Amino acid sequence: MLENLKLENILVVDIETVPQTPTYQDLDDRWKKLWNKKASFLVSDDETPEDVYGRAGIYAEFGKVICISVGVFFKPDDEWNFKIKSFYGDDERALLQEFCELLNANFNIPSKALCGHNGKEFDFPFLARRILVNGLKLPYLLNTAGKKPWEVNHIDTMQLWKFGDFKSYTSLDLLAALFDIPTPKDDIDGSMVHRVYYEENDLERIRIYCQKDITTLANILLRFKSLPILNEKNIQIAE
Repeated sequence: MLENLKLENILVVDIETVPQTPTYQDLDDRWKKLWNKKASFLVSDDETPEDVYGRAGIYAEFGKVICISVGVFFKPDDEWNFKIKSFYGDDERALLQEFCELLNANFNIPSKALCGHNGKEFDFPFLARRILVNGLKLPYLLNTAGKKPWEVNHIDTMQLWKFGDFKSYTSLDLLAALFDIPTPKDDIDGSMVHRVYYEENDLERIRIYCQKDITTLANILLRFKSLPILNEKNIQIAE
């Protein structure tokens, strides 16, 4: 599969998400009850639903997307290049709409594919659910209902790394270390996004972090194909 994988047909994707509200106390009574029920499966003996509200951002029903970074490979000469663009902001519907427009314009045919790390479990279903919640139409590559597994063009580097092994989760940071790729976690990590967004109001910092993740993901994909990783001069950031 990796030998036949055409990098130019892949859109590399990473998202950052947060809970819908800054704190548990900001939820209305209806949503507190719903979170309490969900949190009953998450809390330990000495925790309350409020204590674990920071985890709400990983559930599409209780979270929202604040940043989507995407990247495409292209090869103008002998080296692969990688172009990155981010959709980010407080208006989830607006950034999802921009992302959908990109997919509809350039990635709406069977030969195209989405790539993420743990994307099949998290990024792709989260995006699809939030797109529907916001009243938007699902783009071709996210509209997987009724499709057979081999008809879903989603590449997951975590699944590729498993080689059929189902017993463990391998983080992007761990794979980066294994392949001697610079870590994307040199400033913040996923556990800090909630605080950086709601307390520091620093979306730009989150955008930079998300773009580091997809650059790392792109490099891992290159290493999977036994190709050299990207040099800084080969990475472009689109406005």
